[in-house]
Amino acid sequence: MPKQRPTIADIARRAGVSKVAVSYALNDRPGVSPATRASIKAIAQEIGWRPNSAARALTRARADTVGLALSRPARMLGVEPFFMELISGIESELSSRGCALLLQVVTDPAQELEMYRRWWGEGRVDGVFLADVRSPDPRIGGIAELGMPAVVIGHPSAAGSLTPVWSDDSAALRDTLTYLSALGHRSVARVAGLPDLIHTQLRDRAQREISAELGLDEPVVVHTDYSGEEGAHATRQLIGSAARPTAVLYDNDIMAVAGLSVAQEMGLDVPADLSLVAWDDSQLSRVVRPALTALSRDISAYGTHAARTLLAMVADGSAPGFEDAAARLVPRGSTAPPR
Repeated sequence: MPKQRPTIADIARRAGVSKVAVSYALNDRPGVSPATRASIKAIAQEIGWRPNSAARALTRARADTVGLALSRPARMLGVEPFFMELISGIESELSSRGCALLLQVVTDPAQELEMYRRWWGEGRVDGVFLADVRSPDPRIGGIAELGMPAVVIGHPSAAGSLTPVWSDDSAALRDTLTYLSALGHRSVARVAGLPDLIHTQLRDRAQREISAELGLDEPVVVHTDYSGEEGAHATRQLIGSAARPTAVLYDNDIMAVAGLSVAQEMGLDVPADLSLVAWDDSQLSRVVRPALTALSRDISAYGTHAARTLLAMVADGSAPGFEDAAARLVPRGSTAPPR
């Protein structure tokens, strides 16, 4: 038979006191002497007693847990460096504060909102993160109505009354397009993410506006689901078009690596025939040949800042938004002047 979890009653029997006295001692409330308090805590540590999170939730104590639901295919999380590094940063901050992350993969944003409502109603979380903000996004108003602490990992324009943590994608795009323009490129395409995501739409608009300012051709943008398969398919479309671009920017490095493979399979020299740039700079960008020019940022720190902001909201009731550092361009072997 499995060993039963130690209880307050077990501590009371060993200490020779009431369960009320044990509760007072473990919660640092007055009503017991310092010696009794120390004895009770020593017994609790000896037998491995830990607070019951479900019982604490019933009394409306903090759950010491925050939630993140993602409406992405579970298979994508295993290969998507961005979310792995983001979660790593979140976890590093939470673990240092004795807090846990409740992570759930769901099928769509509506199920995600329902998940958040259930977690909050059951007292399972103290607050949540919202990622992949869409247009429109019912989660924003739904979470605001609940009054639950929440941090939007995304631009303030999409956060409504909720608190955002974001970085300036337009600044990163300006650096990239200015660099490619200086190399002599005039036709810069982009293999983008999901078209209904706010950050994709902001990147689309920024690319059009900056391209016009720099005198570049109207950009061709192909939207995908961020997977390597769709990144490869989009690259074939671009390379096979009558007006083939001389440079392609990818919204993540999985698609960029797939695009590099496709270009080489189709007999193009990277970077002489086609320059490639990856958004986000994981190890994938550095181990391929040529190594990929990339927009690099500390995604783990991004997660840490999001977690720190959410925990401040849980503790104080509110927290200001936080603008993280914009991604910086790191030129490598995949970009050069066009032939």
